Amino acid sequence: MKPLLAITLGDPNGIGPEITLRAVSSARVRRACTPVLVGPERVFRDVRALLNLPLRFLVAEGEPGREELESFPPHVTIVASSDFARVEPGLLRAEAGEAAAAAIRRAVSLALGDVAGGIVTAPIAKIVMQKAGLPFPGHTEFLQQLTGAPDVAMMLVCRALKVGLVTIHEPLRGVPPLLSVELVHRKARLVLEALRRDWLIARPRLAMLGLNPHAGESGMLGREELDVLTPALERLRGEGEICDGPFPADAFFARYRAGSWDAVLAMYHDQGLIPLKMLARGKGVNVTAGLPFIRTSPDHGTAFAIAGKGVADPSSMIEAILLAARLASRRASQARRRT
Repeated sequence: MKPLLAITLGDPNGIGPEITLRAVSSARVRRACTPVLVGPERVFRDVRALLNLPLRFLVAEGEPGREELESFPPHVTIVASSDFARVEPGLLRAEAGEAAAAAIRRAVSLALGDVAGGIVTAPIAKIVMQKAGLPFPGHTEFLQQLTGAPDVAMMLVCRALKVGLVTIHEPLRGVPPLLSVELVHRKARLVLEALRRDWLIARPRLAMLGLNPHAGESGMLGREELDVLTPALERLRGEGEICDGPFPADAFFARYRAGSWDAVLAMYHDQGLIPLKMLARGKGVNVTAGLPFIRTSPDHGTAFAIAGKGVADPSSMIEAILLAARLASRRASQARRRT
């Protein structure tokens, strides 16, 4: 049985609705899952007209169940989450942030209610969400609050590489004070558990990057490797995990080969995502580890500069949906085996 995925529109004034509709028009996506669009009906209809897509919509009323939503193909189902006056491509509007947040809340509700097997979220803009009154720097933190998950970790994945992050949307100067043995250990465990549960790797191998140039050069260029990262590694190894490092980040990626490790743990956002996005070539996928359901998203932002022009590349959104479908299917298979 194909998994049912709730797919949010992202910021209505960004490229989210465009890449979402192009993605659900893909035959690969329709074979892999039953997509359910979550957001204001008007936005999807306006963008469908803009892109001249031959999609047939059906709006689900009330609180639809899984069986009802699965009965609608070949139509693409819309679960309307809010009203929205009109799309204004490229503009940063508080009401757009409110619409994006309402769609995320509705998608989470569908997943927590076992209606959807997972969610895929189109890009949002942090500044717009703040205009709407949401104090979250990104999807990851918002989803943790909505689900009550005790801890989450952001992972970016592509065919050649999987990267987990210890810190996410933090100014670079704020990263060193945040690092602790406990934090690094928790994020490493989340990544390792995701590799076991969702990628079915029984004995995952994790490489940990250092924070400082040359991984601190034995303390000459910073002590985080000695005081935080090495103790965290020793704790993980004491728990039976296969963990190596801390490695100098520049030399590590210069020599990295796919399959050397199952994932890499980076200390901050750009340290891990610059090399991954270079390798992904527009097909990277963001995965949130630690949630009670699968969540993926494309590896890029709202691209307001090209919104409404019909030129946005849906490749990363397509990959995000396909990966969510695979991981949701695996979780469903595991659940069936347990019962």
